[in-house]
Amino acid sequence: MNVARHVAWRSALRSRAYATAAYVPPASLEGLQRARAPPPKPKPESPTFYTGRANYYDQLLALETAAKHTRTALQELQLLPLPKFARENLPPLRPVWKNKVDLAELMDANLTTSRYRRFLTQLNQLNEYRRLAEIAGHVQLAERIQHVLDVFERDNKEAILARGKRKPVKFDEFGRSYTIGRRKESTARVWVIAAQPSPEDEPVASSSVSSEAAASSAPASSTPAMGISGFTQGPLSLAPAPVKVPTTNILVNNIPLAEYFPHVSDRERIVRPFRVAGLIGAFNVFALVRGGGSTGQSGAVCLGIAKALAAHVPDSEPLLRKAKLLKRDPRMVERKKTGRAKARKAYTWVKR
Repeated sequence: MNVARHVAWRSALRSRAYATAAYVPPASLEGLQRARAPPPKPKPESPTFYTGRANYYDQLLALETAAKHTRTALQELQLLPLPKFARENLPPLRPVWKNKVDLAELMDANLTTSRYRRFLTQLNQLNEYRRLAEIAGHVQLAERIQHVLDVFERDNKEAILARGKRKPVKFDEFGRSYTIGRRKESTARVWVIAAQPSPEDEPVASSSVSSEAAASSAPASSTPAMGISGFTQGPLSLAPAPVKVPTTNILVNNIPLAEYFPHVSDRERIVRPFRVAGLIGAFNVFALVRGGGSTGQSGAVCLGIAKALAAHVPDSEPLLRKAKLLKRDPRMVERKKTGRAKARKAYTWVKR
């Protein structure tokens, strides 16, 4: 009975479906209002709209396009490909790009490390082309590239590039140079001025004048003596008078060098820049030192003197740089460690 009912019910559904799918002539639908078609979707402005990071890929494609056009321009100017020896002689680049957080904020997208490195690769490539165009003298091309790169550089670019550069030493109206040297916990302010020979350091009289005076005062009966080489010699020798080296002073905190630093090693460390540059006795030094011990203070004065000599005599700078006297010694005293007597010294261990 139930099976018969189920069969009758399914047949009724089929007949009802066929009834609804009956054919309707088009003439009967003329008075009916048709539904409006949906408006067409606007075309995305960027071809990378559906990537989820449209701004990032747009910037990346713009950099790639700029690099491509720049490469073509440099090839037309016969600047690419660059020989290996010419590439090695180019000045080094110090790019200062925005970090990953700032760049993600600029693009309004979450950057992963791989995407950030990919972006930096394009920036470095374009920066390389800019340097090549600038060195070759094509200023307009270099300026156009720099205008693109300015968007991705840090705001404090000048301050970052100035790090590690030695500031030029200034001279006052008296010709004195002022430098600062540091070592460990010591800081030295050093004033260096060229030594001026005093009048008493000059020879008293020339040899010609002294010989004439001696000849006029000699008796007439005296006969000139014959020298080894056969030339006649007067009563006095005609050897030139010795030239005296001007006396110079090195004062540390208004105390002479030998009194302030009793150890020979400290004094030798301070005089070493003069020995390396060959300028012993050519400059007077006045230094004010604060902090640290004798080793740190002598090292600080040595660095200040080396900087001043490089400014007074530029030819001595390569010698001082080769001797590593123009760079601060970065070594510091290590802190005391727990369980140790000092930084590394251990206590005596006694077995009982």
